[in-house]
Amino acid sequence: MTVAFAADAVVLDIEGTTSATAFVTEVLYPYSRRQFGTLLNERSHEADVRRAMDQTRRLLGEPEADAARIERALHTWLDEDRKVTPLKTFQGIVWAEGFARGDLVSHFYDDVPPALRLWHAGGVGLHVYSSGSVAAQRAWFAHSAGGDLLPLVDGLFDTENAGPKQSPESYRAIGAALALPAGRILFLSDRPAELDAARAAGWLTAGVRRPGEPYHRHGAGGHPEVGSFADVRVSPADADDARNPR
Repeated sequence: MTVAFAADAVVLDIEGTTSATAFVTEVLYPYSRRQFGTLLNERSHEADVRRAMDQTRRLLGEPEADAARIERALHTWLDEDRKVTPLKTFQGIVWAEGFARGDLVSHFYDDVPPALRLWHAGGVGLHVYSSGSVAAQRAWFAHSAGGDLLPLVDGLFDTENAGPKQSPESYRAIGAALALPAGRILFLSDRPAELDAARAAGWLTAGVRRPGEPYHRHGAGGHPEVGSFADVRVSPADADDARNPR
C-alpha cells in the first residue's frame, strides 16, 4: 500500500531502515573492534582521535585512562550496542578508512537507491540522521554496491551535531538547520520511539517495517507504516502548488 506525503525534505535513519542491521552488527562492528587498538596506540596525536579519547575518559570518570583502558571500554560499549558519541566517532574513523581502502562495501536494501534517486530528481531534499557519526554516514553513502549515493544527500546529522535520537529537541534542531516548517519534513525510521520524538517535533513520520529486522515485531507505534521505500510517495510543496493552483 502506497503512502503519500507532501514534504520538502526526507530525513533517513540508516540501520534497519535503508540498510540491514545485520550488516552493521556482523560486518562493521567486528571490523571496528579489530582496528581500535591500532587507532588508539598509533594515532592519539590526531585531533579527532584525541578528542574522542578525552570524551571516553569523561564518560568513564577516569581522567587518566590509557589507550588499553579506553579500548576495553569501546569493546564493552560495542557488546552493549551503546549509542555513545566517542564510540561512534572511533567507528566513523575506521569505517571511513575501510570503505576507502575497499575493505568494506555498504549495504542498502534494493528498494532504497531507486527511491532516493526519484525523490532527489523530484526536488525533495534528502538528509540522514543516524547514531553513526557523520564521517561514517558519508563513507556509507559513498561506497554502496550500486555506486556513490552521496551526491543525492544534502545533509548529515548525528548525535553530536543534533542530539539524541529519542529527543524531540534533536528533531527541532535539525528542522532549524534545514530552515523548513516542521510539517514539511518526513522522517523514515524503523524505531517507534524515534518516530514518536519526530512527531512530537511536528514532523511527518512513517515506520519502515522490514521482515527480519529487530524492530519489525514492535510495529509502527501508530505511525503510517510501509514495508519498502517503493511504498512511499513524496512530493515537495512547489509540486503540490503546481497541481493545485489557487
